[in-house]
Amino acid sequence: MGMWMDQVARTWLIYQITGSALQLGIVSAMRGVPMLFFIVIGGVVADRYGRKAQLIISQVTNVILNLILATLVLTGRIQVWHIYVTSLLAGTVQAFQQPARQAIISDLVSREHLSNAVALNSAMFNLMRSLGPAVAGATIALIGVDGSYYAQAALFVWATVWTIQMKVPGEPALLKLVRLRRLDVSLATEAGGNGDADPSLGVKYANDSFFSSMKEGFAYLLENHVILWLMFLSLAPVLLGMPYASLMPIFALDILQVGSVGQGILLSSAGVGALVGALSIASIGNFRHKGILLLGGATMFGLSLVAFSQSKWMPLSMTCLFVVGLSNAGYTSQSQTIIQMLAPARLRGRVLSIYMLNVGLMPLGSLLAGGLASWLGGPWAVLVMGTSCAALALGIAFNTPQIRQLDL
Repeated sequence: MGMWMDQVARTWLIYQITGSALQLGIVSAMRGVPMLFFIVIGGVVADRYGRKAQLIISQVTNVILNLILATLVLTGRIQVWHIYVTSLLAGTVQAFQQPARQAIISDLVSREHLSNAVALNSAMFNLMRSLGPAVAGATIALIGVDGSYYAQAALFVWATVWTIQMKVPGEPALLKLVRLRRLDVSLATEAGGNGDADPSLGVKYANDSFFSSMKEGFAYLLENHVILWLMFLSLAPVLLGMPYASLMPIFALDILQVGSVGQGILLSSAGVGALVGALSIASIGNFRHKGILLLGGATMFGLSLVAFSQSKWMPLSMTCLFVVGLSNAGYTSQSQTIIQMLAPARLRGRVLSIYMLNVGLMPLGSLLAGGLASWLGGPWAVLVMGTSCAALALGIAFNTPQIRQLDL
């Protein structure tokens, strides 16, 4: 909730001060760029020094950043460079927070409940993505931008209180992360929630450098073809398909002629579909044929985009986008579950940090979508994007039986 509120409040604040559309793009980019540069480092830190500790430090840092911004706005001392610097810092904090947040799920739940936990996490993410901007708009209207940032700080304090109470098996003490000390041999018997602990963990981290740990994560990924293809199947649609949302004004204004209200309804249809998809996966439980569900969802994602691109009727377009959100949430949660099951505990943070590079690929995908739309038009651009996603999924399904036969 705090993260989504910040995106709205920050863009509102920069536009209020500058009135520049260019500044909107710059401040958003400054928040997203650190994810590309630091998220893999965040995964290494999560594996070496403790995921719970990393979460706590990240959330406390968010509290401080929000309090600084709120106070600057309240006292009338806010300047553009303050927003830029805090955007860069907030993006950097997120790059360290997200790998730890995802990887700790496997530490907290048993293997048979992992699929439910990942899906519930996805459902909460999509719910907050829908509610966060609305709550931010309401708080800005009622108590101002400064009040919105004080509220965000309170949310991060609340999250930190609950994070402190989590009991993570074998998790290093917070002091070890603060001092950046290496894990010693006494942690060699660390036991994760999945029971896949590596008895050499403490010895390995006591002797390996930080760079060696990062190199080990990439080496594992290159050697494990199943996880490598899963990564590709997860990252490619973010670049080729998900930027359809940036082209939505074309469909709302020129194709369906439903205006800004209709544009909001279309995007909400996809959001509702994503929430339903995540909750459906959570209700299924430990579904064994995860490979089939994963490939089926990825294929349906592409095909529903194709159908949306050709629709000229609002109810049909809403239905297509509902299926887009449903299938996307379904296959992404399954992909993350499979990766968490296959990756060893000591490498999980690094593997998931590479998986989460999808956040940094979104701006590049939007640029690609915009170029296609200017060349071919909006409907043809989405048609090409959807066809590419479906063809990718079907190609992997037929050429990589290991993915199709995944039965965890």
